[in-house]
Amino acid sequence: MAESPQTSLNRIKKDLRKSAMVKRSEAAAASYLAAERLRDHLLMIVPWPREGTVSGYWPMRDEIDPLPALTALHERGHPIGLPVMPGKDQPLMFRQWTPESALEDGGFGTRIPSESAPRVVPRVLLVPLLAFDRDGYRLGYGGGFYDRTLAALRVDEPDTLAVGIAFSGQEMEDLPHGEHDQPLDIIVTEHGAVALNPPAAHAPGGA
Repeated sequence: MAESPQTSLNRIKKDLRKSAMVKRSEAAAASYLAAERLRDHLLMIVPWPREGTVSGYWPMRDEIDPLPALTALHERGHPIGLPVMPGKDQPLMFRQWTPESALEDGGFGTRIPSESAPRVVPRVLLVPLLAFDRDGYRLGYGGGFYDRTLAALRVDEPDTLAVGIAFSGQEMEDLPHGEHDQPLDIIVTEHGAVALNPPAAHAPGGA
């Protein structure tokens, strides 16, 4: 029996994740002061809404580190949130973070705010990834958390901004994507903004 288009897409993405992890590891090893350079580019490039809430993430393994940027945005008056996974097949939720926050083990080598931290709703999301292409699509870890999250947020607030952050060496050509894959609005690396092809409208299915 021939496999379905979705099964074929999942298989292709699974194979791509292996090579993307190798490329990211090589890019991380070769990049010096990448987090600080990323911070400087983000502060200049992204149209930050005045005092709007920003979400980031606690870096795991060799992901590019957003913490210098999050600290700078906190100092500018932006509430900051870190993602928490409430359960399989659900959107992410975000709890407030400051540089002084007590954090808990979030699994997979990441850290999350405690349950006592207030929930926040981001206007701008700094999104981790394994690979990106010039059409604004990303290769994630396969759980679909950010796609579900962005789809839900964009229904409530169409101006929600998804900013992919990565090492420049994580770029790939023509990543496969399906109807549920949500595009990134901006991609920023340690070398600055990535010039994207004209973006598609944020349709309900992420087309």
